[in-house]
Amino acid sequence: MIKNKNVNKFFFLFIFMHVFIWTLIPSLVNINLPLDTIEALAWGSDLAWGFNKHPPFSAFAVEVFYQIFGNQDWSFYLLSQIFVGFSFFVIFKFAEEFLGNLSLAFLSVLLIEGIFFYNFTTPEFNVNISQLPFWALTVFFSWRCIKNSSILNHIFLGLVIGLGLLSKYLFIYLVIGVVTYLIYMTYKKKKINVFYFILTSLITILIISPHLIWLYENDFSTITYGIKRSGGTGHLTDHIVYPLIFLIKQFVLIIPFIMMGYFLLKKIRLIRLPKDEKVIFLFSSFIIPIFLIFLTSFIMGAKIRTMWMTPFYLFSGVFFILLFKKNINFNKLKKFNMVFIFFFLLSPIIYSIISLSNDSKRTDYPGKEIARLVQNKWDDNFSNSIKYVVGDEWYAGNLSYHLYSRPKWKIDIQEQSNSIKSNEGVVYTGNPKVLKKICPGVYGTIRPVGYCMIGKR
Repeated sequence: MIKNKNVNKFFFLFIFMHVFIWTLIPSLVNINLPLDTIEALAWGSDLAWGFNKHPPFSAFAVEVFYQIFGNQDWSFYLLSQIFVGFSFFVIFKFAEEFLGNLSLAFLSVLLIEGIFFYNFTTPEFNVNISQLPFWALTVFFSWRCIKNSSILNHIFLGLVIGLGLLSKYLFIYLVIGVVTYLIYMTYKKKKINVFYFILTSLITILIISPHLIWLYENDFSTITYGIKRSGGTGHLTDHIVYPLIFLIKQFVLIIPFIMMGYFLLKKIRLIRLPKDEKVIFLFSSFIIPIFLIFLTSFIMGAKIRTMWMTPFYLFSGVFFILLFKKNINFNKLKKFNMVFIFFFLLSPIIYSIISLSNDSKRTDYPGKEIARLVQNKWDDNFSNSIKYVVGDEWYAGNLSYHLYSRPKWKIDIQEQSNSIKSNEGVVYTGNPKVLKKICPGVYGTIRPVGYCMIGKR
């Protein structure tokens, strides 16, 4: 068992190594940023309170880093790891208060390193990663509000819930879980400060209100996208098959977690869940959101994409330690450490092998070189700079990211074409056969995409 005075040192060493490795490895082995990161950068080039697929926070985050570092790929891998590392820190501080033991708090964070959501998939900054700190902080401040109902804790809770909802709508499942616990507390006649929780709700509404206005003005396009994205075939069997697939995937992805947990226990035995306030709180904030996702799949016959579950397992380590802490064998820590180190190193090794051995991935797309070719052709024909790129988030988004004029990305500009000034250059990307026929400017092809350039001669 690690002495308490050394736990913090080892914890921050772990955070540093995690952030360092998962920033360095993708920076070395990837030629281009992943799809979702390019997509967020495309949105960030022309910030709004919402986009066609998601709420705005992920775009805000990457745009801040773009303004600081420019189009340096490593900075966006670092951004992702800052979100992950900070989430680990919040979980550690929560577990320290919740479990009352620094060593157990440390173990609760090490355990979730065995879940691939928090290592292998983290180089791709997206809406799932952007939820992580707010998910962790929501649980942290929810517990603090229950144990110490101060106005400051409730203000922070409203703030992080609002930012979480601005990251992704699935955040609502955590909110429902927390509210379920409050209803239980009310049922048990525990004193709840209603005014403070109304204050929390008002702060949350205030933060998300600009997005709600945008949502209304844009025909609820992000909600429509989410429904289409999760839609099944429409057959009755979807209500059985998809929930079953969901459960199988959840079991598979936590196998390393289970293996690590096994090496912490004296022996495997069934436990009787105590009706403890802490157990019920974690059940509400950890188990209930997962159950609600399963229920959504069952009722709607919806496909639940694996990556959507990224934030849902943040407190799995704390929950495991809370349930089994009386059965933890600190004499087996050497074996646990060996298993932890094995998985800690295995994940970046596999990531590197896959990236280096497969040259057909999105991260092998020569976005920088294509942007250079487009820029050269533009400079040969036009005197002004490129102001807009038009097309899908991948091809046009890569141009927006790599071109030195940092043009604004638009999925289309039909409604805005009249507002474009004559000195503002536009590059259209899309189907080469269609663009070649209708292009009024300079046309070119870089397979498989056509490029139509319209600028000032």
